[in-house]
Amino acid sequence: MRFVKYVRPVAVPAVIISAVAPKELNISDSLSIKGVAKTVAANAMSYYSGTPEKFVDLPQPYYWWQAGALMGSMLDYSHYTGDHSYDKLIARGLLDQVGPDFDYMLPTHFGQEGNDDQAFWGMSVMAAAERNFPQPDPNVPGWLDMGANIFDSLAGRWNTTACQGGLLWQIFASNPNGLDYKNTVSNGGFFQIAARLARATGNKTYSDWAEKVWDWTEAIGMIDKFGNVYDGAHASKDCKDTNPVTFSYSASIYIYGAAVMADVTQDKKWTERTERMVEASRSFFSPFENATNIMYEHACEQVNKCNQDMRSFKAYFSRFVYAAARYVPSIKPAIEELWHTSVEAAAKTCTGGASGTQCSHKWYTGAFDGNPGLGQEMSALETIQGLLALDAEAPLKGGEIKTVRAFADQNAVKGDSETASGPAPTPTSESDSAPGSQTEAGTQTSGALRRRTVPVKGWW
Repeated sequence: MRFVKYVRPVAVPAVIISAVAPKELNISDSLSIKGVAKTVAANAMSYYSGTPEKFVDLPQPYYWWQAGALMGSMLDYSHYTGDHSYDKLIARGLLDQVGPDFDYMLPTHFGQEGNDDQAFWGMSVMAAAERNFPQPDPNVPGWLDMGANIFDSLAGRWNTTACQGGLLWQIFASNPNGLDYKNTVSNGGFFQIAARLARATGNKTYSDWAEKVWDWTEAIGMIDKFGNVYDGAHASKDCKDTNPVTFSYSASIYIYGAAVMADVTQDKKWTERTERMVEASRSFFSPFENATNIMYEHACEQVNKCNQDMRSFKAYFSRFVYAAARYVPSIKPAIEELWHTSVEAAAKTCTGGASGTQCSHKWYTGAFDGNPGLGQEMSALETIQGLLALDAEAPLKGGEIKTVRAFADQNAVKGDSETASGPAPTPTSESDSAPGSQTEAGTQTSGALRRRTVPVKGWW
């Protein structure tokens, strides 16, 4: 990677957004949407006690992966609204978790890190890369390079000991139950990261891997002919016992990956796959006759079985379907029909707590249900702010992607800004040879583009 010095950029005026109570939302007014998003973003970040100098784990009962997902939600908030007031917190949150090999394999979190957890951090890292989000630490690779490292790490665990391939849910023996289960969120995350790297770099190896993962998922029966995305299957049964449970976030991860592949390949099959999965996703709406087109998590919500993870699934469902419409505009009518109704329903539940703005889980109730939480805030945030997604700058690719050192307000970094550019990341030889190879769960490859230097904390 080569670094090119540029003169100090001109200061960018801060975007000032007035907070708006969610119950006052007007979905036809972008300022109203931004104001409500500001309110809900503040609620979500109230669960995170990190600072621009230090990442702090989310409080119990939230897991490490959800911190990575929260950073993704806040990256969307920054990009869609133009409010960069959280950018330093986001950058610190992402950079403090890179791990010794800059691939988000962090020893302090091995006890709870599975392939899906790493993939969630990876999807946030890819969002940072595609937006030239500031990466101010010169001792850490750029976001795109780290996205490539995450890909290499995941590809190195492609496992053909059973089911003819696929990623297991878990990585380490400390989580033995997940070492016998191949799930769609892990494989879907890998698929989406591969597709996004293919678009960002133009490297065919990534698109080949995206094709491979999709084909495997479909062949093994985890995506059916109607576009339903099932939860997973057991390796010990050669993945012939497909778990028929469906979750909104698993579907959406594949939806966005397929939409990106439609853009990369210009092949109609990816457009048709995206459309088919969006159509199948209608199952996540209209829980009752008097709650038409309102989103719900049908596997757990009506029977009060949603855990803290599941209460955040609507966030990723909304995030990725909104984003998919950029590449497959034929799904816009479905978004207008389903998501616009859900946005208004979600906002109506955000009347709880001392502030009168806390959001809750059951949007079909039309009111705060007394059940607040981080997942509830993230779900409302992504569903509301996603209305702005197609008005924001499109994800960058190729030479447009650079490592930007300065923050938007120009107060975070003193001196000249430094922008890095260089050749697109290339998968390591281990990843190139991984198709068809047998790799035991838990083993790691030594990826390219990894720089074993000590991160410097004083870059604000």
